[in-house]
Amino acid sequence: MAVRLNDNKEVVERVKKGLKEKGGYCPCRIPKLPEYKCICEEFKAQIADPDFEGYCHCMLYYKTKD
Repeated sequence: MAVRLNDNKEVVERVKKGLKEKGGYCPCRIPKLPEYKCICEEFKAQIADPDFEGYCHCMLYYKTKD
């Protein structure tokens, strides 16, 4: 299992800019709730799931199964 940044540098730059503007909260979600602070609770649960492989909600991170 590994977690890495998206290979698309444009997506990474855009999401990082949004994170900075929102104080570390997911730029893809409107409310600033604790569970949306990056790395969000949704992706933490996906990281813990051995069968999950894919991107986080905002496409910043990618989790592999290998």
